Amino acid sequence: MRQVDEEYTKAQELRTFLFLSVVLAPVLAGIIVGGWGFMVWMYQVFVGGPPGVH
Repeated sequence: MRQVDEEYTKAQELRTFLFLSVVLAPVLAGIIVGGWGFMVWMYQVFVGGPPGVH
């Protein structure tokens, strides 16, 4: 019984690692980079354009 539990845990650990590294990390990176770009864009809209315009 214990060996079955260990094998199931190893399979679960592998699936979790693959999900985190293949799906979650790139999605979070895209959200962070996109959010930063959006904040810079909104800042430029309200302040009056990119640096060097004025």
